[in-house]
Amino acid sequence: MAIEIHKTAIVDERARLGAGVKIGAFSIVGPDVELGEEVVVGDHVVVEGRTRIGAGTRLSPFAVIGGPPQDLSYRDEETSVEIGERCLIREQATVHRGTARGRGVTRVGSNCFLMGGSHVAHDCEVGNNVILVNHAALGGHVVVGDYAIFSGHSGAQQRSRIGPHVFIAALSIVVTDVIPFAAAIGQRAELAGLNIVGLKRRGFDRPTIHALRAAYQAIFNGGGTLSERIDIVSTDFASVPAVMQIVEFIRAGGDRPLCKPRD
Repeated sequence: MAIEIHKTAIVDERARLGAGVKIGAFSIVGPDVELGEEVVVGDHVVVEGRTRIGAGTRLSPFAVIGGPPQDLSYRDEETSVEIGERCLIREQATVHRGTARGRGVTRVGSNCFLMGGSHVAHDCEVGNNVILVNHAALGGHVVVGDYAIFSGHSGAQQRSRIGPHVFIAALSIVVTDVIPFAAAIGQRAELAGLNIVGLKRRGFDRPTIHALRAAYQAIFNGGGTLSERIDIVSTDFASVPAVMQIVEFIRAGGDRPLCKPRD
């Protein structure tokens, strides 16, 4: 498969391009960039820094990948961006490289869809099959699990953790850690129950969904301390892997408090 580079594009001779790569008009590809097979770089795209993009990913016009982090501590250290395979990164989306005091790398998994104007900040860890709808934004060091969805104009404060299969409603701002399988909504997002629609769409069976509902109620509406409630749930639902994901997420802790339902 031949490589196609538009005559107006500026591609450093040191960039590594896989078979079938296509680079559009007026795009810029820097010297430390690696593009996997059949990556498509649209018109007016900038890919810079130490950036690796997996096979089949497509970048739409005016996307900027690998730019320096918006962090006042950054001093031009050699940090990087890694993006998986078959991602769709739409117009004006941005992914910034990591920082020396953080992970040193910003990672986006495979099969992700970053819609127009969305932003992944420095040192984020984004899983597979994640969707950021238009103008959704992740602050620095945010961790996002597989299949999470951020609706339009939503965002996550730096160092938040968002579990797998989470749904964040439009215009919601997450300043806490959101447990796996949950839905969150609000200017300062609060839990609104489980992401039942998403669970059904992804093939979770009825017994698992019922177990998740029961565990959710036990964690947030049961008696005793949170730690005591988690111990009870871990015993009662030890045979349900999905519930144990929630237990492990809470026990792991993080820099942010736990997102909870409205009182």
